Amino acid sequence: MTVLQAKIYGKNKLTASPSPQLDTEVILQHVTGLDKTRLLFERDTELSPEQEKSFLESINLRSTGLPVAYIISEKEFYGYNYYVTPDVLIPKPDTEILVEKAVEILDEKINSKLHSGILSICDMCTGSGCVGLSILKYSLEHKIIPEHNIPLLILADISSAALNIARKNAARLFTPEEAANIRFIQTNLFDSVPGNFDIIVSNPPYIPAEEVRNLLTDGRNEPVLALDGDIDLNGNPTLQNDGLGIMRNLVPQAVSRLTAGGALLCESGEYNAQETEELFRQNGLTRTKIHRDLEGQLRVTEGFKNFSESF
Repeated sequence: MTVLQAKIYGKNKLTASPSPQLDTEVILQHVTGLDKTRLLFERDTELSPEQEKSFLESINLRSTGLPVAYIISEKEFYGYNYYVTPDVLIPKPDTEILVEKAVEILDEKINSKLHSGILSICDMCTGSGCVGLSILKYSLEHKIIPEHNIPLLILADISSAALNIARKNAARLFTPEEAANIRFIQTNLFDSVPGNFDIIVSNPPYIPAEEVRNLLTDGRNEPVLALDGDIDLNGNPTLQNDGLGIMRNLVPQAVSRLTAGGALLCESGEYNAQETEELFRQNGLTRTKIHRDLEGQLRVTEGFKNFSESF
């Protein structure tokens, strides 16, 4: 089988996919090690028996609905490649606004005379670690934070499997010296998390339970634990079907862990972002606003703890 024949086979096989050509090319790049340009110019190159076997197996998996990211165990997010498995959600482009806004606030805090010493960041419900790690990586690369004053970064999740993925991604992106201030904590929200934070970011489960069931019928195999927002602190269904069961517990806990002037940023759905902003206000956060994602949908809620409040 040549590269061209593989492209044709994949495109014909993946008729149920919304992007059969792209899926095939990404799988081919992974299997062969060739980039998109070389695939184009080396279309008559024969795949080795091992490459052909891997390609056909991957195409068959994709035809079941399994996302390409899980098949090749990798997904790009905010310009960085993350290791992913079905133990974690696949990083989505819409979540990049959460990183962008957190970086802006981090920059402001570092340049403010009101803040000195080492800042602290918590990424709650971290999953693959893509949000917290991207904030730190981007800020280091763009000299927003000095190498001698790297913030403390807590990556927290209830899933030990997810934290193992986050550890691998931290090792991918950072030198041991850069990663010295990164901590991984298995916890039910803030139960086992010590200290207070200047910035808390979270992409928690926020999808209504009924919608989660509908989403997973396509074989995407993403973890229900990371999607279903309609559960309480004990993991029991809230039966409210608004996706805010976790958010109702997360927001007050997060507010209690913010330093004075600290910022909370949470991703939510376009169907419950306004309710999330109201939760922010009810729990005393000010300067609240909702940022829109790449498609113009309400996505990330932001709020600040007043300097006058004790903590």
